[in-house]
Amino acid sequence: MAKKKYTAAIIGTGRIGFTLGFDKKREQPASHTMALKANRRVRILAGCDTSASRLKQWEKFNKKAALFSDSAHLFAAIKPDIVVIAVNEDSHLSSSLAALRAKPRLLILEKPVALNMEEGRRIQAEAFSQNVPVLVNHERRFSLDYRIARDYMKGIGSIQTVNARLDSGLYVYNPEKEESGEYSLLHDGTHLVDIVQFLLEGLAEKTDAYVSEAKPSSGAGSVSDAEISEERASSESDAFSSGAATLSKGSITSIYYDEKNTDIVRNLTVHFESPVCNDVNFFFSGRSRFFGFEVEVIGTEGAFRIGNGIFEFYKREESRLYSGFYSLTADKKVKRPKKTLYFSNMVKNAVDFLDGKEPLYSSLETGLKTLEILEDIKNKIRSQL
Repeated sequence: MAKKKYTAAIIGTGRIGFTLGFDKKREQPASHTMALKANRRVRILAGCDTSASRLKQWEKFNKKAALFSDSAHLFAAIKPDIVVIAVNEDSHLSSSLAALRAKPRLLILEKPVALNMEEGRRIQAEAFSQNVPVLVNHERRFSLDYRIARDYMKGIGSIQTVNARLDSGLYVYNPEKEESGEYSLLHDGTHLVDIVQFLLEGLAEKTDAYVSEAKPSSGAGSVSDAEISEERASSESDAFSSGAATLSKGSITSIYYDEKNTDIVRNLTVHFESPVCNDVNFFFSGRSRFFGFEVEVIGTEGAFRIGNGIFEFYKREESRLYSGFYSLTADKKVKRPKKTLYFSNMVKNAVDFLDGKEPLYSSLETGLKTLEILEDIKNKIRSQL
C-alpha cells in the first residue's frame, strides 16, 4: 500500500524559508522549502510572502505551487496538512495565530517561538484551543552529531560542568530592538540554551532513547557513524518533560556594555544550576569578529566539545604521562557523521508524527521553556540597566 502524502504550505520565503538552500558551504537541505521538497512524503501546495520579488524567485523552483501575498487568502483557498511559519520573529505571533485558526494537522514554527513569553503563551493557548500540535525548529535537536553527544554524555560519569558559548558581532541585547528581536540573545541564543537543555534531557531518564539512531558500538560511551532508524524509543518523549533539564538559580556573573551606548550589552556570562549539574554557564559575545557556537561538557570520567565545526570526545584512560594516574584521551571510536541530517530529520519527524509513529522531538513545550530562560536572562539584564 502506498504511503500517504502530506501537503504543505510555507509562510515566509526568505532565508530560512528558502534561500539558504543555495548556500554551497552549508549542509543541504538548509531551508524549509528544500527540506520539504527532499521528502517524498510531502508535496508543497503553496508559498506565501509579502515580498513579490521573493515569491517570484521561489516560484522558479516550485512551479506547481500556488502563490499568495497574505496568509488569509492562502487559507481561504487551500487546506494544507502542514503549515510552516518561517517569517521574522516580530511576525511569529500574528502568523502563528492565523495558521492555527486554519487548523492544519501540524504547525512547524521557526525558532524562537516568539519575541517574549507573553506572545509565546498566546500561541500556546491558541494551539491548545484549536488542537493543533506545534513543532519548533530548534534544528540541533534533530542533528546526528548532537544526538551522538547526548548519548555519549550518559557514559562520562557525573556531570561536573557545562560551558556553552556563542560568538558573533551582533549585540547580545539591545532594549531598542525588543519589538524586532534583532539581538543575538534571542536570535541565536535560543539555539544555545535549547541545545543545552536537550543534552541535559538525555540524563532525565535511564533510557536508551537514542541508541537506535546513534548505534553505539562496543565499549562504554562509544558511538559509530549513524543514520536515523525507523524505530525510536517512545520513552524519549517523557524525557522532554522531565525536570532534569530545568535550569534554575540564574545569575549574571559578568556583563560588558557598549562603550557608546551603555544600554546595549556586548558581552554576557550567565550561570545556572540543574538537577544533574550545578555548574551550567552561558557566554554570549557581541564583540567577536567571527561566528562561533560550541558546548563543552565535562564529567567525572570523560568530556566532549561539540559545535559549529567542532566534534571532540574524550574518555578516561590510564595516563601515558604519569604512573598511577588517569588522563582524558581522544576517543577514536566516536566517528563524526558524514551528514548531520539536521533539516531532513526535522521534516522526517513531522511526517512520522503525522503517521502516528513518533512524538515531536522539538515541541512547543520545549521551545517555550527555552524562551522562558531567555526572558529570565533579559529580566536580569534590565534590572542592572
